[in-house]
Amino acid sequence: MAKLILDYVYDKEAAHPDRVYLTQPVGGGQVKDYTWGQVLGEARRMAAHLQSAGLSRGDRVAILSKNCAHFFIAELAIWIGGFTTVAIFPTEGADTVRYVLEHSEAKFLFVGKLDTWPQQAPGVPESIPCIAFPLAPPTKFATWDAVIAKTQPLTGRPARADDDLAMLIYTSGSTGQPKGVMHSFGRVSRASEGIVRGVKTDNEDRVLSYLPLAHVFERAYIECASFVGGGHIYFAESLDTFVADLKRARPTLFISVPRLWLKFQQGVFAKMPPKKLNMLLKIPFLGKKVAKKVLTGLGLDHVRLAGSGSAPIPAELIAWYRRLGLNLLEGYAMSEDFAYSHLSSVEINAPGYVGLPYPEVEVRISDEGEVLIKSPGQMVGYYKQPELTAESFTEDGFFRTGDKGQRRADG
Repeated sequence: MAKLILDYVYDKEAAHPDRVYLTQPVGGGQVKDYTWGQVLGEARRMAAHLQSAGLSRGDRVAILSKNCAHFFIAELAIWIGGFTTVAIFPTEGADTVRYVLEHSEAKFLFVGKLDTWPQQAPGVPESIPCIAFPLAPPTKFATWDAVIAKTQPLTGRPARADDDLAMLIYTSGSTGQPKGVMHSFGRVSRASEGIVRGVKTDNEDRVLSYLPLAHVFERAYIECASFVGGGHIYFAESLDTFVADLKRARPTLFISVPRLWLKFQQGVFAKMPPKKLNMLLKIPFLGKKVAKKVLTGLGLDHVRLAGSGSAPIPAELIAWYRRLGLNLLEGYAMSEDFAYSHLSSVEINAPGYVGLPYPEVEVRISDEGEVLIKSPGQMVGYYKQPELTAESFTEDGFFRTGDKGQRRADG
Protein backbone atom coordinates (compact mmCIF):
# COMPACT_ATOMS: atom_id res chain seq x y z
CA MET A 1 0.00 0.00 0.00
CA ALA A 2 1.09 3.58 -0.69
CA LYS A 3 2.51 5.43 2.32
CA LEU A 4 0.34 8.04 3.97
CA ILE A 5 1.58 11.28 5.51
CA LEU A 6 1.69 9.91 9.08
CA ASP A 7 3.94 7.05 7.90
CA TYR A 8 6.55 9.60 6.81
CA VAL A 9 6.29 11.33 10.20
CA TYR A 10 6.72 8.07 12.16
CA ASP A 11 9.74 7.22 9.98
CA LYS A 12 11.40 10.53 10.89
CA GLU A 13 10.64 10.00 14.58
CA ALA A 14 12.37 6.61 14.38
CA ALA A 15 15.31 7.60 12.18
CA HIS A 16 16.08 11.13 13.45
CA PRO A 17 14.62 11.58 16.96
CA ASP A 18 17.33 14.11 17.92
CA ARG A 19 17.26 16.18 14.72
CA VAL A 20 15.88 19.69 15.33
CA TYR A 21 12.68 20.09 13.33
CA LEU A 22 10.96 23.25 14.65
CA THR A 23 12.44 26.50 16.00
CA GLN A 24 10.00 28.76 17.83
CA PRO A 25 10.76 32.37 18.95
CA VAL A 26 9.56 32.80 22.55
CA GLY A 27 10.25 36.53 23.00
CA GLY A 28 13.22 38.75 23.70
CA GLY A 29 15.22 37.23 20.85
CA GLN A 30 15.12 33.78 22.51
CA VAL A 31 14.04 30.61 20.71
CA LYS A 32 13.00 27.08 21.66
CA ASP A 33 13.96 24.11 19.50
CA TYR A 34 11.85 20.97 19.11
CA THR A 35 13.36 17.75 17.77
CA TRP A 36 11.37 15.14 15.85
CA GLY A 37 11.37 13.04 19.03
CA GLN A 38 10.01 15.91 21.13
CA VAL A 39 7.38 16.84 18.52
CA LEU A 40 6.03 13.30 18.36
CA GLY A 41 6.35 12.89 22.12
CA GLU A 42 4.04 15.86 22.73
CA ALA A 43 1.73 14.93 19.84
CA ARG A 44 1.29 11.37 21.16
CA ARG A 45 0.39 12.63 24.64
CA MET A 46 -2.12 15.15 23.30
CA ALA A 47 -3.62 12.49 21.00
CA ALA A 48 -4.19 10.29 24.06
CA HIS A 49 -5.84 13.21 25.87
CA LEU A 50 -8.20 13.88 22.94
CA GLN A 51 -9.19 10.22 22.92
CA SER A 52 -9.86 10.36 26.67
CA ALA A 53 -12.08 13.43 26.19
CA GLY A 54 -14.82 11.27 24.69
CA LEU A 55 -14.37 12.23 21.03
CA SER A 56 -15.40 9.73 18.35
CA ARG A 57 -13.19 8.72 15.44
CA GLY A 58 -13.37 11.33 12.68
CA ASP A 59 -14.64 14.13 14.95
CA ARG A 60 -13.47 17.59 14.02
CA VAL A 61 -10.91 19.35 16.23
CA ALA A 62 -10.29 23.04 15.52
CA ILE A 63 -7.16 25.18 15.77
CA LEU A 64 -7.36 28.97 16.10
CA SER A 65 -3.78 30.21 16.06
CA LYS A 66 -1.12 32.10 14.19
CA ASN A 67 1.79 30.04 12.92
CA CYS A 68 3.76 28.38 15.69
CA ALA A 69 5.40 25.06 16.53
CA HIS A 70 2.31 23.86 18.38
CA PHE A 71 0.11 24.26 15.32
CA PHE A 72 2.20 21.51 13.69
CA ILE A 73 2.26 19.42 16.88
CA ALA A 74 -1.50 19.80 17.43
CA GLU A 75 -2.28 18.77 13.86
CA LEU A 76 -0.22 15.61 14.33
CA ALA A 77 -2.00 14.96 17.65
CA ILE A 78 -5.37 15.31 15.95
CA TRP A 79 -4.39 12.88 13.19
CA ILE A 80 -2.72 10.33 15.51
CA GLY A 81 -5.79 10.40 17.76
CA GLY A 82 -8.08 9.54 14.84
CA PHE A 83 -9.65 12.95 14.23
CA THR A 84 -9.98 15.66 11.54
CA THR A 85 -8.42 19.16 11.70
CA VAL A 86 -10.33 22.39 11.17
CA ALA A 87 -8.02 25.42 11.06
CA ILE A 88 -9.52 28.91 11.49
CA PHE A 89 -7.78 32.00 10.14
CA PRO A 90 -6.22 33.77 13.16
CA THR A 91 -7.52 37.16 12.00
CA GLU A 92 -11.20 36.15 11.76
CA GLY A 93 -13.79 37.99 13.85
CA ALA A 94 -16.06 36.36 16.40
CA ASP A 95 -18.92 35.79 13.91
CA THR A 96 -16.75 33.81 11.47
CA VAL A 97 -15.06 31.89 14.30
CA ARG A 98 -18.51 30.82 15.52
CA TYR A 99 -19.71 30.01 12.00
CA VAL A 100 -16.74 27.72 11.26
CA LEU A 101 -16.92 25.98 14.65
CA GLU A 102 -20.67 25.38 14.31
CA HIS A 103 -20.67 24.50 10.60
CA SER A 104 -17.82 21.99 11.05
CA GLU A 105 -19.41 20.63 14.24
CA ALA A 106 -16.03 20.95 15.97
CA LYS A 107 -15.92 19.09 19.29
CA PHE A 108 -12.69 20.60 20.62
CA LEU A 109 -10.62 23.76 20.10
CA PHE A 110 -6.94 24.62 20.48
CA VAL A 111 -6.40 28.34 21.12
CA GLY A 112 -2.92 29.52 20.17
CA LYS A 113 -0.87 32.59 19.41
CA LEU A 114 -3.35 35.42 18.65
CA ASP A 115 -3.38 39.21 18.43
CA THR A 116 -7.11 39.86 18.93
CA TRP A 117 -8.32 37.07 21.23
CA PRO A 118 -10.59 39.33 23.39
CA GLN A 119 -12.59 40.20 20.24
CA GLN A 120 -12.63 36.56 19.03
CA ALA A 121 -13.48 34.85 22.32
CA PRO A 122 -17.24 35.61 22.13
CA GLY A 123 -17.34 33.45 18.97
CA VAL A 124 -16.36 30.30 20.90
CA PRO A 125 -19.43 28.47 22.26
CA GLU A 126 -19.24 27.69 25.98
CA SER A 127 -19.90 24.01 25.21
CA ILE A 128 -16.60 23.46 23.35
CA PRO A 129 -13.69 22.30 25.55
CA CYS A 130 -10.52 24.28 24.83
CA ILE A 131 -6.78 23.95 25.43
CA ALA A 132 -4.36 26.89 25.26
CA PHE A 133 -1.04 26.56 23.42
CA PRO A 134 2.12 27.71 25.25
CA LEU A 135 2.13 31.07 23.38
CA ALA A 136 -1.61 31.72 23.73
CA PRO A 137 -2.89 34.93 25.32
CA PRO A 138 -4.18 34.60 28.91
CA THR A 139 -7.27 32.38 29.03
CA LYS A 140 -9.21 30.33 31.58
CA PHE A 141 -8.49 27.12 29.60
CA ALA A 142 -6.30 24.17 30.58
CA THR A 143 -2.79 24.67 29.23
CA TRP A 144 -1.06 22.42 26.72
CA ASP A 145 1.96 21.87 28.97
CA ALA A 146 -0.17 20.92 31.98
CA VAL A 147 -2.18 18.41 29.95
CA ILE A 148 0.77 16.60 28.40
CA ALA A 149 2.63 16.54 31.73
CA LYS A 150 -0.04 14.25 33.20
CA THR A 151 -0.91 12.17 30.09
CA GLN A 152 0.72 8.94 28.94
CA PRO A 153 1.54 8.89 25.20
CA LEU A 154 -0.11 6.69 22.58
CA THR A 155 2.48 4.18 21.37
CA GLY A 156 3.15 2.40 18.09
CA ARG A 157 2.11 3.79 14.73
CA PRO A 158 -1.62 4.61 14.92
CA ALA A 159 -2.78 4.50 11.31
CA ARG A 160 -5.37 6.37 9.29
CA ALA A 161 -7.21 5.06 6.24
CA ASP A 162 -6.65 6.46 2.76
CA ASP A 163 -10.19 7.86 2.64
CA ASP A 164 -10.30 9.19 6.23
CA LEU A 165 -10.73 12.97 6.30
CA ALA A 166 -7.47 14.65 7.32
CA MET A 167 -8.72 18.22 7.29
CA LEU A 168 -11.40 20.70 6.38
CA ILE A 169 -9.84 23.80 4.84
CA TYR A 170 -12.25 26.71 5.06
CA THR A 171 -11.92 29.29 2.32
CA SER A 172 -11.28 32.82 3.58
CA GLY A 173 -14.85 33.91 2.98
CA SER A 174 -13.81 36.92 0.87
CA THR A 175 -16.43 35.94 -1.73
CA GLY A 176 -19.22 35.00 0.68
CA GLN A 177 -19.69 32.47 3.47
CA PRO A 178 -16.53 30.30 3.96
CA LYS A 179 -16.76 26.86 2.33
CA GLY A 180 -15.29 23.76 4.00
CA VAL A 181 -13.05 21.94 1.53
CA MET A 182 -12.69 18.26 2.54
CA HIS A 183 -9.30 16.57 2.04
CA SER A 184 -8.57 12.90 2.70
CA PHE A 185 -5.30 11.44 3.95
CA GLY A 186 -4.70 9.72 0.62
CA ARG A 187 -5.03 12.88 -1.43
CA VAL A 188 -3.10 15.09 1.00
CA SER A 189 -0.32 12.48 0.97
CA ARG A 190 -0.13 12.25 -2.84
CA ALA A 191 -0.13 16.05 -3.25
CA SER A 192 2.53 16.51 -0.55
CA GLU A 193 4.76 13.85 -2.14
CA GLY A 194 4.40 15.61 -5.51
CA ILE A 195 5.32 18.99 -4.04
CA VAL A 196 8.39 17.48 -2.34
CA ARG A 197 9.50 15.91 -5.62
CA GLY A 198 8.85 19.12 -7.55
CA VAL A 199 10.62 21.41 -5.09
CA LYS A 200 13.23 18.74 -4.17
CA THR A 201 12.79 19.29 -0.42
CA ASP A 202 15.18 17.46 1.91
CA ASN A 203 16.39 17.50 5.53
CA GLU A 204 18.96 20.23 4.83
CA ASP A 205 16.36 22.79 3.78
CA ARG A 206 15.47 25.70 6.04
CA VAL A 207 12.09 27.40 5.82
CA LEU A 208 10.35 30.30 7.58
CA SER A 209 6.67 29.63 8.27
CA TYR A 210 4.66 32.86 8.42
CA LEU A 211 1.84 32.80 5.82
CA PRO A 212 -1.41 31.66 7.48
CA LEU A 213 -1.43 27.91 8.10
CA ALA A 214 -5.22 27.97 7.77
CA HIS A 215 -4.60 28.70 4.07
CA VAL A 216 -3.79 25.83 1.70
CA PHE A 217 -0.58 27.44 0.33
CA GLU A 218 1.33 27.36 3.64
CA ARG A 219 -0.33 24.14 4.80
CA ALA A 220 0.75 22.21 1.70
CA TYR A 221 4.12 23.74 0.80
CA ILE A 222 5.48 24.24 4.32
CA GLU A 223 3.78 22.01 6.89
CA CYS A 224 2.76 18.92 4.92
CA ALA A 225 5.80 19.07 2.63
CA SER A 226 8.03 19.03 5.74
CA PHE A 227 6.08 16.05 7.18
CA VAL A 228 6.98 14.15 3.99
CA GLY A 229 10.32 15.62 2.92
CA GLY A 230 11.84 16.89 6.16
CA GLY A 231 13.68 20.16 6.69
CA HIS A 232 14.05 22.66 9.53
CA ILE A 233 11.05 24.95 10.07
CA TYR A 234 11.50 28.35 11.72
CA PHE A 235 8.63 30.59 12.82
CA ALA A 236 8.24 34.36 12.82
CA GLU A 237 7.57 36.07 16.15
CA SER A 238 5.79 39.20 14.92
CA LEU A 239 5.63 41.73 12.11
CA ASP A 240 8.14 43.92 13.98
CA THR A 241 10.70 41.10 14.23
CA PHE A 242 10.08 39.65 10.75
CA VAL A 243 13.41 40.68 9.21
CA ALA A 244 15.31 39.36 12.26
CA ASP A 245 13.29 36.13 12.11
CA LEU A 246 14.11 35.78 8.42
CA LYS A 247 17.81 36.38 9.04
CA ARG A 248 17.78 33.79 11.84
CA ALA A 249 16.34 31.17 9.50
CA ARG A 250 18.41 32.06 6.41
CA PRO A 251 15.88 30.01 4.41
CA THR A 252 16.83 27.86 1.45
CA LEU A 253 13.18 27.72 0.37
CA PHE A 254 10.92 30.76 0.68
CA ILE A 255 7.33 31.25 -0.43
CA SER A 256 5.43 34.49 -0.29
CA VAL A 257 2.60 36.49 -1.80
CA PRO A 258 2.88 39.35 -4.32
CA ARG A 259 2.10 42.01 -1.69
CA LEU A 260 5.15 41.01 0.36
CA TRP A 261 7.47 40.64 -2.65
CA LEU A 262 6.51 44.23 -3.52
CA LYS A 263 7.06 45.39 0.07
CA PHE A 264 10.56 43.87 0.08
CA GLN A 265 11.35 45.73 -3.15
CA GLN A 266 10.05 49.02 -1.74
CA GLY A 267 12.25 48.52 1.33
CA VAL A 268 15.28 48.16 -0.94
CA PHE A 269 14.32 51.27 -2.92
CA ALA A 270 13.96 53.24 0.32
CA LYS A 271 17.67 52.64 0.93
CA MET A 272 18.83 52.98 -2.67
CA PRO A 273 16.93 54.73 -5.51
CA PRO A 274 15.91 52.33 -8.35
CA LYS A 275 17.95 54.25 -10.94
CA LYS A 276 21.17 53.97 -8.94
CA LEU A 277 20.57 50.28 -8.16
CA ASN A 278 19.88 49.49 -11.84
CA MET A 279 23.07 51.29 -12.85
CA LEU A 280 25.16 49.37 -10.29
CA LEU A 281 23.65 46.01 -11.28
CA LYS A 282 24.82 46.57 -14.89
CA ILE A 283 28.48 46.96 -13.90
CA PRO A 284 30.45 43.68 -14.41
CA PHE A 285 31.66 42.05 -11.17
CA LEU A 286 30.34 44.91 -9.01
CA GLY A 287 26.76 44.13 -10.06
CA LYS A 288 26.98 40.64 -8.59
CA LYS A 289 28.35 41.96 -5.29
CA VAL A 290 25.57 44.55 -5.05
CA ALA A 291 22.90 41.95 -5.83
CA LYS A 292 24.31 39.63 -3.16
CA LYS A 293 24.34 42.48 -0.62
CA VAL A 294 20.68 43.30 -1.38
CA LEU A 295 19.60 39.66 -0.91
CA THR A 296 21.67 39.38 2.28
CA GLY A 297 19.96 42.48 3.65
CA LEU A 298 16.60 40.81 2.99
CA GLY A 299 17.72 37.54 4.59
CA LEU A 300 17.25 35.75 1.25
CA ASP A 301 20.88 35.17 0.25
CA HIS A 302 20.68 31.39 0.87
CA VAL A 303 17.40 30.86 -1.01
CA ARG A 304 17.72 28.28 -3.79
CA LEU A 305 14.05 28.40 -4.72
CA ALA A 306 11.51 31.15 -4.08
CA GLY A 307 7.84 30.95 -4.94
CA SER A 308 4.96 33.37 -5.31
CA GLY A 309 1.33 32.34 -5.11
CA SER A 310 -2.23 33.14 -3.99
CA ALA A 311 -2.57 36.08 -6.44
CA PRO A 312 -0.98 37.21 -9.73
CA ILE A 313 2.43 38.83 -9.39
CA PRO A 314 3.54 41.50 -11.90
CA ALA A 315 5.93 40.04 -14.47
CA GLU A 316 8.31 42.99 -14.04
CA LEU A 317 8.58 42.26 -10.29
CA ILE A 318 9.66 38.67 -11.02
CA ALA A 319 12.17 39.99 -13.57
CA TRP A 320 13.60 42.42 -10.97
CA TYR A 321 14.22 39.64 -8.44
CA ARG A 322 15.81 37.47 -11.10
CA ARG A 323 18.27 40.28 -11.84
CA LEU A 324 19.32 40.01 -8.19
CA GLY A 325 19.91 36.28 -8.70
CA LEU A 326 16.82 35.09 -6.82
CA ASN A 327 15.18 32.10 -8.48
CA LEU A 328 11.59 33.40 -8.08
CA LEU A 329 8.96 31.14 -9.65
CA GLU A 330 5.21 31.63 -9.96
CA GLY A 331 2.65 28.90 -9.47
CA TYR A 332 -1.11 28.43 -9.61
CA ALA A 333 -3.27 26.25 -7.40
CA MET A 334 -6.23 26.38 -5.04
CA SER A 335 -7.74 24.97 -1.86
CA GLU A 336 -9.71 22.46 -3.94
CA ASP A 337 -6.59 20.67 -5.29
CA PHE A 338 -4.49 21.01 -2.12
CA ALA A 339 -2.16 23.44 -3.93
CA TYR A 340 -1.05 20.67 -6.32
CA SER A 341 -1.61 22.12 -9.75
CA HIS A 342 0.98 24.25 -11.60
CA LEU A 343 4.50 25.48 -10.88
CA SER A 344 7.15 27.17 -12.99
CA SER A 345 10.48 25.38 -13.22
CA VAL A 346 14.09 26.52 -13.56
CA GLU A 347 13.80 25.74 -17.30
CA ILE A 348 10.25 27.01 -17.97
CA ASN A 349 9.59 30.19 -16.03
CA ALA A 350 8.56 33.11 -18.21
CA PRO A 351 7.35 35.96 -15.99
CA GLY A 352 3.58 36.21 -16.21
CA TYR A 353 3.08 32.47 -16.75
CA VAL A 354 2.30 29.90 -14.06
CA GLY A 355 4.47 27.14 -15.51
CA LEU A 356 3.61 23.54 -16.20
CA PRO A 357 1.12 21.18 -14.58
CA TYR A 358 2.71 19.00 -11.91
CA PRO A 359 3.09 15.30 -12.84
CA GLU A 360 -0.26 13.47 -12.92
CA VAL A 361 -2.20 16.73 -13.03
CA GLU A 362 -4.52 16.82 -16.05
CA VAL A 363 -5.59 20.20 -17.41
CA ARG A 364 -7.80 21.33 -20.22
CA ILE A 365 -9.38 24.60 -21.29
CA SER A 366 -13.15 24.47 -21.85
CA ASP A 367 -14.83 25.94 -24.94
CA GLU A 368 -15.62 28.99 -22.76
CA GLY A 369 -11.95 29.39 -21.77
CA GLU A 370 -12.35 28.03 -18.22
CA VAL A 371 -9.42 26.14 -16.70
CA LEU A 372 -10.49 22.58 -15.79
CA ILE A 373 -8.17 20.54 -13.53
CA LYS A 374 -7.96 16.93 -12.36
CA SER A 375 -5.31 16.63 -9.62
CA PRO A 376 -4.08 13.85 -7.29
CA GLY A 377 -4.75 16.44 -4.55
CA GLN A 378 -8.40 16.86 -5.59
CA MET A 379 -10.79 17.58 -2.75
CA VAL A 380 -13.34 14.99 -1.64
CA GLY A 381 -15.95 17.76 -1.86
CA TYR A 382 -17.45 20.70 -0.01
CA TYR A 383 -18.54 19.84 3.52
CA LYS A 384 -22.36 19.68 3.83
CA GLN A 385 -22.75 21.07 0.30
CA PRO A 386 -23.31 18.07 -2.03
CA GLU A 387 -25.12 20.20 -4.64
CA LEU A 388 -22.19 22.63 -4.88
CA THR A 389 -19.77 19.68 -5.04
CA ALA A 390 -21.71 18.15 -7.93
CA GLU A 391 -21.86 21.48 -9.79
CA SER A 392 -18.10 21.97 -9.38
CA PHE A 393 -17.06 18.95 -11.45
CA THR A 394 -17.51 17.97 -15.08
CA GLU A 395 -19.04 14.59 -15.87
CA ASP A 396 -15.55 13.10 -16.35
CA GLY A 397 -14.22 14.42 -13.00
CA PHE A 398 -12.45 17.69 -13.85
CA PHE A 399 -12.79 20.50 -11.30
CA ARG A 400 -14.29 23.72 -12.67
CA THR A 401 -11.87 26.35 -11.34
CA GLY A 402 -13.93 29.38 -12.39
CA ASP A 403 -10.67 30.87 -13.69
CA LYS A 404 -10.07 31.88 -17.27
CA GLY A 405 -6.85 30.64 -18.83
CA GLN A 406 -4.84 30.06 -21.97
CA ARG A 407 -2.19 27.46 -22.69
CA ARG A 408 0.81 28.27 -24.80
CA ALA A 409 1.72 25.95 -27.67
CA ASP A 410 4.69 24.52 -25.69
CA GLY A 411 2.44 23.49 -22.78
